[in-house]
Amino acid sequence: MSLGFDTGAGRPAQPAVRIGNCSGFYGDRLSAMREMLEGGEIDVLTGDYLAELTMLILGKDTMKDPSLGYAKTFVRQVEDTLGIALERGVKIVSNAGGLNPAGLATKLGEVANGLGLAPRIAYVAGDDLRPLGLWEGALTANAYLGGFGIAAALTRGADIVVTGRVTDASLVVGAAAAHHGWSMTDHDALAGAVVAGHVLECGTQATGGNFSGFRSLPHTGTPLGFPLAEVAADGSSVITKHDGTGGAVTVDTVTAQLVYEIQSTRYLGPDVTTHLDSLSLEQVGPDRVAITGVRGEAPPEQLKVCVNELGGWRNSVELVLTGLEIEAKADWVRTQLDAALAANPPAEVAWSRLAMPAPDADSEEGASALLRCTVKDSAPEPVGRAFTSAAVELALGSYPGFTMTAPPAPATPFGVYRAEYVDRSVVEHTVVHADGDREVIGNPPVSTLPPATDIGARPSPYPSPSDVLTRRLPLGTFVHARSGDKGGDANIGLWVAHDGRDDVYADRVEWLCKVINPRRVRELVPESADLQVEVFLLPNLGAVNVVIHGLLGAGVAASTRFDPQAKGLGEWIRSRHVNIDGGLL
Repeated sequence: MSLGFDTGAGRPAQPAVRIGNCSGFYGDRLSAMREMLEGGEIDVLTGDYLAELTMLILGKDTMKDPSLGYAKTFVRQVEDTLGIALERGVKIVSNAGGLNPAGLATKLGEVANGLGLAPRIAYVAGDDLRPLGLWEGALTANAYLGGFGIAAALTRGADIVVTGRVTDASLVVGAAAAHHGWSMTDHDALAGAVVAGHVLECGTQATGGNFSGFRSLPHTGTPLGFPLAEVAADGSSVITKHDGTGGAVTVDTVTAQLVYEIQSTRYLGPDVTTHLDSLSLEQVGPDRVAITGVRGEAPPEQLKVCVNELGGWRNSVELVLTGLEIEAKADWVRTQLDAALAANPPAEVAWSRLAMPAPDADSEEGASALLRCTVKDSAPEPVGRAFTSAAVELALGSYPGFTMTAPPAPATPFGVYRAEYVDRSVVEHTVVHADGDREVIGNPPVSTLPPATDIGARPSPYPSPSDVLTRRLPLGTFVHARSGDKGGDANIGLWVAHDGRDDVYADRVEWLCKVINPRRVRELVPESADLQVEVFLLPNLGAVNVVIHGLLGAGVAASTRFDPQAKGLGEWIRSRHVNIDGGLL
């Protein structure tokens, strides 16, 4: 039966709960919370503020002030809109608590008191494992909790629930579980909510943000609307947005978010393991996409832990090379700077690859190339003034036209991320209710199945390609992409566009599933030649998911790669030329 927490103004609980999102990262649009509360009807408003890099940033905040460690922008948003949320009966659920959910709950109470309001504020804790000392020197160590702590808080009448490190999708899972009264063994329903939560978690990425098919969107000055999900009792959902907001909700924009930063077809979470190859998408109206058929099974035995450590110090300089003999200029300055650093060399010196300018360019910028040197060391001295001075001192004694894109800067600390795993018995998932009562959330029944294996190594469901005429064209001719980071791994989702060519859609999907394999990925991304590459097929989405292990080194904060979060990697792969069957064009 539905727990049916009050949805405001005396309205009864709806068959489907309307869950919105107002933040996809720490730094997202400040006005989004007000826009979502005033723009249309919702029951619960969620906000995702955490990522691996964010945990590192919050960890540095606590080094300066132990009372911090939460997303300060969330406090500003709540202060601006709390009266509206309470008046409309909208519950607010957010992981903005970061490393200090108790501190955030206290701060929100102070803000509410200053406004003359009295919301019921609960928080979820137990994710912070630093006190256990399992990883010596860890700046942060947080287990990914599930949604049932959130559900317990909402069931007890909380108006605001803040958490530490729960999975991004858990915000939606908890709200839906409270509304519909799901148990820990309602695996299919929970899996459906996980999928809805995964679509919502990155905000406007579900309504056209970072979408490779952006030209198909309405291009106006209206900001992209944030998404919401109407989650039904069986876990199925409809993804939509408020009327009049920018962007669009289509099968392709939803697919773009579904394939973002996933691993295998089995999406492992603390509440349920979701089978991503079971779901179906359907456009059921303007800006309305239905997600159905999601299957789930018991979650894994262990919980994932996000561990961040201080990795050392880094610095960089970027040199401009203009005109003729670009490669010779680069060779000379590399030799000079390496020699200048030889007396006290940094532990790591990384030079970027040159992108050669076009010949006979009609502007100086068009005739120039950029050469970047990045250095890292466990101590600040080798990458501080010693490094920048060595570069600046070459200004009048190196290649003709020597200049930099920015003045020298001091060394900055960087962090190293890694994933660890712990038994559930180590973690005490705890809810502190608005009245101060503490409730420990029990563990669900778990699965003992082994981790998912590389589907790319299994027999393909498609027959061998026939001998057909092909054309050499960009992969993105009819293939969309969305890419991102998972620690040091890069994830690329590729899927066939829904561009009106229904007559060849199935054939295009078959072609994509054949052409994208680990060998081809290494050809498209030469940097991955010596790395482990996995390819997972998602034919129900017309998609393949690619994981390149180790492409980003020790994670975004430590990576020396040009695109350390792999955000543009998918667009680069779309631009690479492949042989495309003529009949698919």
